[in-house]
Amino acid sequence: MNYQHKNLAAGRWFELSFFEQMANIGSEVERAMKWRGKNSEYSYLASDRALELLDLTISDPKNLKRLKELFRLREVLADYFYFDNIYKSDNQKWHNYFNAFNYAAVINEH
Repeated sequence: MNYQHKNLAAGRWFELSFFEQMANIGSEVERAMKWRGKNSEYSYLASDRALELLDLTISDPKNLKRLKELFRLREVLADYFYFDNIYKSDNQKWHNYFNAFNYAAVINEH
């Protein structure tokens, strides 16, 4: 696979906590939403990066107990950015979902 995040794909991603991984995915989702409607190419690139990071998170052995949520998240994100949004996601819902991981990542650092 041709990764956009080559350093992370080479193993660095697995050094991050689950909360840090999810917060980073959320950053790419935020970028994709920011560019949606302004520059579709930038939006698609950011959503591709988000899914790439999510795939790395799914492949991380420490996240085995979270696979159900992670696979569902992948399904709903792909639906939101690439398909018909049958799950009725919106920017605010995604912001709320990922903001909790940002908070948790900061709290767990200390």
